[in-house]
Amino acid sequence: MSVTGRKIVDIRAYVVGGGGADYHDQDGEHWIVNQIATPMSIYPEYKQTRTSFGINALKTLVVEVESDNGEVGVGISTGGFPAAWIVMNHLDRFIKGQAVEAVEKMWDQMYRSTMYYGRKGVVMNAISAVDLALWDLLGKIRQEPVYAMIGGKVRDEISCYATGPRPDLAKEMGFIGGKMPLVYGHADGEEGLKKNITQLAEMREKVGDEFWLMWDCWMALDLPYAQKLMEKSNDYGLRWIEECFNPDDYWAYRDLKKRAPNNVMVTGGEHEATRYGFKMLLDYCDLDILQPDVGWCGGLTELIKIGNLAESYGKYVVPHGSGVYSYHYVMTKTNSPFAEYLVMSPHADKVVPQYYPLLEGEIIPENGKVKLDDRPGFGVTLSKDADLKQILKDA
Repeated sequence: MSVTGRKIVDIRAYVVGGGGADYHDQDGEHWIVNQIATPMSIYPEYKQTRTSFGINALKTLVVEVESDNGEVGVGISTGGFPAAWIVMNHLDRFIKGQAVEAVEKMWDQMYRSTMYYGRKGVVMNAISAVDLALWDLLGKIRQEPVYAMIGGKVRDEISCYATGPRPDLAKEMGFIGGKMPLVYGHADGEEGLKKNITQLAEMREKVGDEFWLMWDCWMALDLPYAQKLMEKSNDYGLRWIEECFNPDDYWAYRDLKKRAPNNVMVTGGEHEATRYGFKMLLDYCDLDILQPDVGWCGGLTELIKIGNLAESYGKYVVPHGSGVYSYHYVMTKTNSPFAEYLVMSPHADKVVPQYYPLLEGEIIPENGKVKLDDRPGFGVTLSKDADLKQILKDA
């Protein structure tokens, strides 16, 4: 379908709690909010649960963009109320009235106009959600899936690894590997390190030698602890160690990579943003795998640029989580040979939609693999039962 002459007539922002893009917004029985090493684990009062320090405070941001023929694109991210306010009171001026195909122009204007207070974090989450909605809209108007608009499939299906506390169950469900959340950080000392290694050893015994095992360290470590963890984990065939440090501590990533054995990869980038941040991870840190989140790094428009940059360095790009929004990208790239599935069932024992209960039509892995159909855009719509709170433009 031709997009010539189509204009965007409206943009809407919503906030929703209880799951969705803010997948940490779960009750206390869910594995993802229980004790996992974080930057706040150095404080005993914030160690036992991740919700104790407010990891779920912002909620999910939902953005809709509507064209003059009534078609609606949907994008989601985290950032909740502050991000929604930015969408409706700053970014909206760069969207309404634009040609639906002017995605690059709209991204550039959003980025340049917020540079003095943005570049990462909540502002980039807001830009990402708008950008995903724009791609979804464009695909729906053209009656094409997003993957077809950005280059087409390089494979028929995507193999996935699973992130969660039960790699043994992930293996039974057909995944190629399991990435475990690290429970004990450097504040837990040698005793905590021993407990981590014991968990790894027990899991290796359960899954066998060929199944991938990785550590997700979620910005929780210092360099000496990360090095010890990496060295001791190498005895159990660890495939990679992920996001050990403060995302701005490029020096620690550089030094850990220099000390890594050849068979253990050092990965990161989940909380990095834009091609400029990822250029630092490539030039300075030499990370083996970049893991941008398409809902945080700048959206699909920026993820494509990050991926092209990584490809010129001979590096893999395996996006963090982000479900169907990243699957469309991975399907088109030879340097994205597999994808992450974030296990969102409370006990990590079932394959469920990552953004449940927010989206309808969400693709999930079957036997550890994802196949994309030819539904236009990202192939999803907002659930009619979603409890959305619309954020209006200030008077």
